[in-house]
Amino acid sequence: MDTEALKKSLLAKFIEVTGDRLQTIQLGVLELEKPSAAQAADAVARELHTMKGEARMLGLGAVGQLAHACEDLLKENREGKVPSREATDLLLRACDLIVDVIEDPAAAKAGNDATVAMVNELAAKSGHAPPPLGPPPSAPRPPAKPKGPRPSAPAAAPAPAAAPPSAPPPPPAAPAPLEAAHGDETAAPERRAADRSIRVNVEILDALGLLAGDLLVESARARLRADELEALLSRYSRFGDQLLKLCQDLSLPEEQRQAIERSERDLHLLRDDTFRFVRHHDDGVNSLHGNLTQLADNVAEARLVPLASVFEVFPRAVREMASATGKEVELVLENANVGVDRSLVAEVRDAMVHLLRNGVDHGIESPEARLTLGKPQAGRLLVRARGDGDMLAIEVEDDGRGIDTEQVKATAVARKLLTEAQAAALSDREATALIFRPGFSTREEVSELSGRGVGMDVVKTKVESLGGSVIVTSRTGRGTSIMLRLPQSLALMRVLLVRLGDDVYGIPAAEVEAVARFKPQDRLELFGTVAVMHRGKPTAVVALGPLLALNGGPRFDRPPAVVVRHGEERAALVVDGLIDEREVAVKPCGGEFLKGAAFVAGTASLEDGRVAVLLHIPDVMAEVRRLVRPVSEPQQSKRLKVLLVDDSPIARATESALVKALGHHVEEAQDGEDGWARLQKNTYDLILSDVQMPKLDGFSLTRRIKSKPELARIPVIILSSLASPEDKRRGLDAGADAYLVKGELGVESLALTIDRLT
Repeated sequence: MDTEALKKSLLAKFIEVTGDRLQTIQLGVLELEKPSAAQAADAVARELHTMKGEARMLGLGAVGQLAHACEDLLKENREGKVPSREATDLLLRACDLIVDVIEDPAAAKAGNDATVAMVNELAAKSGHAPPPLGPPPSAPRPPAKPKGPRPSAPAAAPAPAAAPPSAPPPPPAAPAPLEAAHGDETAAPERRAADRSIRVNVEILDALGLLAGDLLVESARARLRADELEALLSRYSRFGDQLLKLCQDLSLPEEQRQAIERSERDLHLLRDDTFRFVRHHDDGVNSLHGNLTQLADNVAEARLVPLASVFEVFPRAVREMASATGKEVELVLENANVGVDRSLVAEVRDAMVHLLRNGVDHGIESPEARLTLGKPQAGRLLVRARGDGDMLAIEVEDDGRGIDTEQVKATAVARKLLTEAQAAALSDREATALIFRPGFSTREEVSELSGRGVGMDVVKTKVESLGGSVIVTSRTGRGTSIMLRLPQSLALMRVLLVRLGDDVYGIPAAEVEAVARFKPQDRLELFGTVAVMHRGKPTAVVALGPLLALNGGPRFDRPPAVVVRHGEERAALVVDGLIDEREVAVKPCGGEFLKGAAFVAGTASLEDGRVAVLLHIPDVMAEVRRLVRPVSEPQQSKRLKVLLVDDSPIARATESALVKALGHHVEEAQDGEDGWARLQKNTYDLILSDVQMPKLDGFSLTRRIKSKPELARIPVIILSSLASPEDKRRGLDAGADAYLVKGELGVESLALTIDRLT
């Protein structure tokens, strides 16, 4: 192969390797402004020198010229002659230009206006003469001079621009990059790691993943067939024993009896051989299944790339965003070696860019404000990753101002996303969730970084479309933490298989918190919603069949339930049966009847020929929220001051949330005596009271209120689980203005009653 053909064959490899090398150079350049600048500068110098040598070896003169000029500037920066910030800005711009140039062979060889301007700017900043477009006339390294006893070498130095003198040096210049790449001991670990890896088209890995999943299913079917074969052979053995016993009971001539005995011996030998075959076959099937499981795991692992490949673009992006907003921000990356599925990389990168932009622009204060608050002048952005079972958790945390929920509510009202009454009824957690609403932004003016109200909405949409969740934690004045939980792999997923009727559905195991059977007496009925206490918290119970519009619900008193958790929300999904927990190969919905269907994330083949439908938990939980927390427009234009009297903390919290949802202010009393004491000190527009309470029950409290002229005008509504006509009559006889049964209570009925009484 001639030299030109060799160069062409190596050009594609050079472009690929140089892209990675430039990313390493940029990360090192960003370190020049930090205390570790000396070590970073050494690494950058090595990479630049290697790139320069490789480029000149392939005849890419402009790339080599740019790399040489960058080396000169880096040298002056290391000697303290060029400020680090100026050197960093210029070197980053040069890297950007090299990225563009290597994609254009003509520009990479001969240069263009942009490369000439950049080389001149680098030379002017470093104080060196612009390097020539081709290789220098002398060997690139001083050690080469004493080895080459050529008296004519100094004479060639005054004419670097002449073409003939520059022709001989290329052969000795070519080994320079090889020596830098192979002879440098510090580069050896990286080289050895590169030698152990190859680049594979991700579509091939996708195909391998699907094939491995299909083979796993097929091996499970083989195991099922082996069990069936063993059962059949056992039946044959029993049938043979029955025939032999029948023959032994018959009176037969000696000759026939001897023939039967020979048949019996043959039958025993055949049975021994059969069961020996069954054992060997079982061992083979089990070994095959284990190997295929290992294959599937290896394929899934091969699809993983370190998050460092996603994170490496962030330091520069954060630096530029901070510079644009006049802030100082330090980015800290932790545990970037955690793997993420290759197909998730683009989605993770997009979501992270929005989170970092939000942290810089909205979270971290200006240097002046931080100093006033006693904080360090430079803000801190921490990006931390960790594995969480089958899920990947990525946390973005800043030490800024935190989320002002009152400002969030006011902005939502101003942008007509909520009414004032709805905003006032929101808890802090619900108000914080408003930042993910489409069109929401606390910025009044649109800037290049924010203000359009699409960033956080994009984050939530992307993450939930992948079956993940977003959790926000904020502390006013101390900072905000946003946690993304994503599946580590989209090719293989561990799922809990459940039965709904005769069909099989899969729930991602990472979203399953527990499975249980709740007794009828374990259930609570709060405002028409059935709930159970799970780990100390009331959890809504929803039949999964009716929710998916599949059937009318389970037909048993104690059906199994799957407690799923999505973000900070939980629900107990009642199913008809539990089947198994296993790892399945996820396939997209191929049929038109499933493509784009709500609640469906994909499908998986099972060994018995059935197809399991994998549920999309974010969609399921959104429907649960709609069912158990109906949203109603406030019916009351006047904001009432309501006294709520109930001795049950759970009932009190639920009733309070319901009244607040109608736009009213609520004060809570723990029992009748506490409620009576509050009535002596404050005035109220409405009283809601339970009946069965210690010290003073609801009927007695109502009689006291109505017996006082100054309090008798206040409407009293009895809320009770007692639903008999006698109980209702007792409440009305005590003077109550209305009597509502808790199990039948809803937003509409309560709102209508309050409207009528006030």
